[in-house]
Amino acid sequence: MGAFIGVVLGSKSDWSIMQECAKTLDRFGAAYETIVASAHRTPDRVAAYVKEAEESGAIAFIAAAGMAAHLAGAIAARTTKPVIAVPIAVGALNGVDALFSSAQMPPKIPVACVAINGAINAAYLAAQILALGDRELAQKLLDDRDSVKAQSEIDSQSIEIRLSRS
Repeated sequence: MGAFIGVVLGSKSDWSIMQECAKTLDRFGAAYETIVASAHRTPDRVAAYVKEAEESGAIAFIAAAGMAAHLAGAIAARTTKPVIAVPIAVGALNGVDALFSSAQMPPKIPVACVAINGAINAAYLAAQILALGDRELAQKLLDDRDSVKAQSEIDSQSIEIRLSRS
């Protein structure tokens, strides 16, 4: 398969958010695979997947989980590859608990963490990691950045600004 991103969902319900991650990776032609594996319900599956994925060419992982959100940490404990956490907004704290669980990792076991429900930014960050060894993908990311900049300028010009004078 070559270099790819392993995308791990803590539960199937996370797909409603993470499908935007998949769409973004697809748009860039970034290789990835997606599985459901829970840090709490299926810890052996998480461990086996990380090992298997690394052996198959995974260069980074995205972990999406809500509430206690230990998935990113469970993956990070088993690899030295970059791990990106996507805290999912569920439960009584609407994702704040997942954000804290993902961001507050112990020293020497880092996890990158995007915003609550930040699936698109997780895909961009993972694509940037993949692009370190893929010039074509790197160019696609640059082109996309230029497109965002151009759209911002168009948006700015489309708004009429009136100065208030006393």
